[in-house]
Amino acid sequence: MDVIYGLLPGVLLFGLVVVGVLFWAARSGQFDDLEGEAHRILMDEDLDEEQDRGGRSKAGAPQGDAPGEGGAAPEQAEEEPRTRK
Repeated sequence: MDVIYGLLPGVLLFGLVVVGVLFWAARSGQFDDLEGEAHRILMDEDLDEEQDRGGRSKAGAPQGDAPGEGGAAPEQAEEEPRTRK
């Protein structure tokens, strides 16, 4: 029962800190634009940038030339099998 005398002031102090952080966040504008970031992540800005560069991907290769997309596969040099030493 004596532990409640230590827990009660601790919980009250923790509650005051939480309320203080909440008021600080509201005053500093943390809750001003709740939906802007949620919509921004859904936007395809990458595609707009690629189209501005003339249809080239970030790697600089024209789109559609990647293996599996109908383009020719790059020549692959045969490597010797690696063994553990």
